[in-house]
Amino acid sequence: MSNAPQAASQTLAPATPFYKPQGNEVELFQHAFKHQLPMLIKGPTGCGKTRFINYMAAQLGRPVYTVACHDDLTAADLVGRHLIGENGTYWSDGPLTRAVREGAICYLDEVVEARKDTTVVLHPLTDDRRILPIERTGEILHAPPEFMLVVSYNPGYQNLLKGMKPSTRQRFVAARFDFPSSDLEQEVIIGETGIDTATAKRLVNLANSLRALKDHDLEEAASTRLLVYTATLILGGYDPVEACRAAMVEPLTDDDETTAALMEIVQIAFGK
Repeated sequence: MSNAPQAASQTLAPATPFYKPQGNEVELFQHAFKHQLPMLIKGPTGCGKTRFINYMAAQLGRPVYTVACHDDLTAADLVGRHLIGENGTYWSDGPLTRAVREGAICYLDEVVEARKDTTVVLHPLTDDRRILPIERTGEILHAPPEFMLVVSYNPGYQNLLKGMKPSTRQRFVAARFDFPSSDLEQEVIIGETGIDTATAKRLVNLANSLRALKDHDLEEAASTRLLVYTATLILGGYDPVEACRAAMVEPLTDDDETTAALMEIVQIAFGK
C-alpha cells in the first residue's frame, strides 16, 4: 500500500528509549495490551506521555504509528483515501488502517484537537467488535490481537469546544500522568543527558518554582522536556543562566514583564 502523507503519521522503529516509570503505568499498559483494551493517557505537556508509548511499543516489540491530531484532521487522514497516480486511481491506507493491518500500536496524540466527527471512526475499534469499516472500499478490517489503540490529551487545554465526548472517553481504560517527583525527575534528566547530579537537582528545584506560577503568571508549567533541553545546553558548555532563558523561560511566555520575573528566579538558582 502507498504511504499516507508524512505530515499525518510516522512509523517509529521499536528501539527502546529511556523511561523511568512513575507508578503502575507499565503494568496497566501490559494488561491493556494483553486483553485488547484501548488506552487513554491524560497529562500535561512534556510530562512523558509520548515517550511512554514509544517505550511500551519497544517493550512489546510492536511498531507504533503516531498521529499528531489537529483541527483539520479528517477521517480520511486516519483511514485512507483514493489517490491519482501514473497508472490511474489507487487506494492509500491511512496510519490507522496500516496499524490495524500490521497489528501495530496506533497512537493519536492530543486527540481532543481532532474534530469530533473524525474521532467517531474510532468507535468500532474500541468495543468488542474491534473492526475498522472502510466505507470507500467496502472493506471491513478485523483488528488482530496485536493491534492497540492509544490516545492522549492534556486535560488543562479542555473546554466546552475541545473536550473528549463522554461516549468516546468511556471506551478506554485511562491513566493519569503528571510531572515526576523531584527525585525521579532528577533521574530522568541525568539518564537523558548525563548531566551531574548537583545541576540536575538545581534544574528540578527551578522548575518546581516556575510550576508554582502556573495559572497565575503562566498558562503552562515548565515541562520535564524543557529541563532535558536545558541540561543538554549546559552539558554542551552553554552558560547555565542563558540555557535556562533559552530552554525554559522563553518557551513559557512572550510577555516581557513575566520573562523578567522568571529570569530573577533563574538568577537566584544559577546566578553567581
